Amino acid sequence: MDAALGVVSLSCPRPTSSAAALTIFCDFDGPIVDVSERYYSTYQLGLAEVQATYKTQGINLPLHCLSKAQFWQMKQERTPDPEIAMRSGLQGDQIDLFLERVSEIVNQPVLLQYDRLQPGVCWALALLHAQGARLVLVTLRCQAQAVQILQHYNLANLFSQVWGASDCHAAYANHVDHKTQLLSDAVAACGSHLQAAWMIGDTEADILAGQTLGVPTIALTCGIRSQSYLQRYAPTYIKTDLLSAAHDLVNSQPALAC
Repeated sequence: MDAALGVVSLSCPRPTSSAAALTIFCDFDGPIVDVSERYYSTYQLGLAEVQATYKTQGINLPLHCLSKAQFWQMKQERTPDPEIAMRSGLQGDQIDLFLERVSEIVNQPVLLQYDRLQPGVCWALALLHAQGARLVLVTLRCQAQAVQILQHYNLANLFSQVWGASDCHAAYANHVDHKTQLLSDAVAACGSHLQAAWMIGDTEADILAGQTLGVPTIALTCGIRSQSYLQRYAPTYIKTDLLSAAHDLVNSQPALAC
């Protein structure tokens, strides 16, 4: 396994039911946690710091701070960060400084506190667990952060394993090859116990990782990619959020087509 990746085995008991053979590999940022406020606050702070840096040099930058709606729409369409910076009034070396600062501060505690659970997540996870599904978290978020948040919301006991990164910058970069390796390790760890499985995520990395490993995918539109963008990667199904996906998985697979 890649040195930047790791696993925490939580070994929770699963109730016996008709869904007991089902394994759900689920991403963290997007499906479970709403990171939009943190990313927007990081963007705002990055702009302010660049503007302040140039002001000390006697240069006044006439910047245009995007609204959160504008910013998030661009993120959901996977607009490159340099273009977001340019549309905010930055150019040349100013953009490089902005990108450097965003990378440095996005995972600082003062900004991580803006992360919130997505609506309905507690119900969704409890429903899947109660029906006997095995829940495996597969995230590029720093593993320690993911476990800490799950424990804070009393959700850790619902997961059998948490696969994550040791590099705190991995989630923001969202590299497909890293996600594929992580999911591959998680699938291998399930071994002969893996029967029916799904990969649930909100980005192209989740979809492509699942497709590479032959795991059907459910893409969620509540995260950092829009429905129109996700459709380009042809996930097995597209749902609005984790609760919607959970209900369909528990009730019957044909319901997913709705």
